[in-house]
Amino acid sequence: MKVPAEMENAFIPGQRGVIVPYNRKVNPRVQYRLAQAELIKSSASLAEKYPKLKALTVDLVYLDAFGTRQNGGMKYKVNLEHAKSLFSFNCVHADCVGGDYDLSDELSSGISRKVKLVEGEVRCQGVRHNKDRKSQDPCQSILRYKLTLGY
Repeated sequence: MKVPAEMENAFIPGQRGVIVPYNRKVNPRVQYRLAQAELIKSSASLAEKYPKLKALTVDLVYLDAFGTRQNGGMKYKVNLEHAKSLFSFNCVHADCVGGDYDLSDELSSGISRKVKLVEGEVRCQGVRHNKDRKSQDPCQSILRYKLTLGY
């Protein structure tokens, strides 16, 4: 007996069943992340917006609000064809809403001045929601960045 495709269990071939997709709980952070993802997706690629830019390396260090404790970091070479011109990085705190670090202006300024290195730090302007204490406090986490540009 042939099983209809919609009844085929993807995890066990030949097994019948329906897989119900997981629905995420809607909270302020999820709503914000989805809206940001749409904005980023609709922006032009870096290669389109900055045709003279040939290479970009990003070095990031996430710090707490006091700048004393490191909360992670990364270093990577950007694929200019796929990276978007809305050049933003998420805040590392899971309870932060409306923050993130938008480096679009810093990148644009560096490219217009034709510099090879753009360094600085920005603070997260989001709000951290504490469910236990039922409070909302400014995030103020720090992102130190180094953008190495190649033309």
